[in-house]
Amino acid sequence: MVSQLFSRQRFWRKQELSSYYDIVIIGGGVHGLSTAYYLAKFDKDLKVAVMDKSYLGAGASGRNTAIIRANYLTPEGIAFMNASLKLYEQLSGELGLNLLFSQIGRLDIGHTESTLFWLRQRSEYNQLMGVESNLITPDEVKAIVPEIDLREGKPFPIMGALHHPPAGVARHDAVVWGYARGADRNGVELHPFTEVIGITKEGRRVTGVDTSKGRVKAGLVVSATAGWTSTIARMIDIDVPILTYPLQAFVTEPLKPMIDTTISSGELHTYIYQTERGELVIGGGVDHYPTYSHKSTLHMLEELATNAIRLLPQLRGAKVLRQWTGICDMTPDYAPIIGPVDGVDNFMLNCGWGTWGFKAAPISGKTTAELILTGKVPELIEPFDLNRFYEGRLINERAAAIAAAIH
Repeated sequence: MVSQLFSRQRFWRKQELSSYYDIVIIGGGVHGLSTAYYLAKFDKDLKVAVMDKSYLGAGASGRNTAIIRANYLTPEGIAFMNASLKLYEQLSGELGLNLLFSQIGRLDIGHTESTLFWLRQRSEYNQLMGVESNLITPDEVKAIVPEIDLREGKPFPIMGALHHPPAGVARHDAVVWGYARGADRNGVELHPFTEVIGITKEGRRVTGVDTSKGRVKAGLVVSATAGWTSTIARMIDIDVPILTYPLQAFVTEPLKPMIDTTISSGELHTYIYQTERGELVIGGGVDHYPTYSHKSTLHMLEELATNAIRLLPQLRGAKVLRQWTGICDMTPDYAPIIGPVDGVDNFMLNCGWGTWGFKAAPISGKTTAELILTGKVPELIEPFDLNRFYEGRLINERAAAIAAAIH
């Protein structure tokens, strides 16, 4: 009886690689897995494979701070992220797995009059589009986070904040596992440690992929490789307007409950929240230079720690438990690219997420699957096509992602 209770059951099956799939998805992170999950959910007859050069979730999906929110600036960004947030609210039930999703809210701090101006603008845009988001006073900030230093008479005084109650956090690994298990149960084949080393073409038509385990033919190839998108694009001789930047974060030792919301400061390029285990998760802006490196640096640790202490002086003396680095695929307008590529048939991009990635995964996968199955571009992702960069239709979400923007 004891052995039955504690017997191990694999979350997904280990399968042999076939010679043909209707759809091959390159990238076993949250975007690739969610796309596969919704494809199989909507059409169980499709033969779909997800391939990743490492374990599932080894990239940015396992190297982020797992914050979920919808208080963006542009109409396109607000609608898209609000739809993703709504899916997250029901996702544990749909996937049958506790994702530890907790809607703890968010404060975007304003330290100057100019910052308050654009925070007020964001608040009004959010409210017009049905997203709960309000500009609050320093006293109201203090009421929500009694431990915060309002910095009266100091540099970077807190002059107000944008309060976004529906924001939350989830366990990023659980989201990967949930989508992977759900995809597997619907017939998707998952192939970790299967590196795509080339893409095969006949004229302008993509016909499949070359992998570390052999050649595979495909009716459609989807690249959902985040920071590695430019390397995949070069396999078929296309240029995408993406630069890859490292994004670092760290976590402290467990401390007594201090804050029960997410705090973000654009001027300080720092954001903070406390986990249920008591650890303080602290992140900030991407590194100052593009690279594919996953190495963490002392310089960024010092910068993030210094700015976190400006907001929460009680963190002085707290020990750093661990530090990590992911890589972000940044576009010029800080918005994603979803859809086909002109001049290349049977190939699709899902990339350019920058610091949006984890929070966007559910709606990204669902709408990408709808596009593939219907051939029609869903309204939510219509603005995010690659051609916008050549036609001057840039979106400009930098303001809403400023805490993590290039600085």
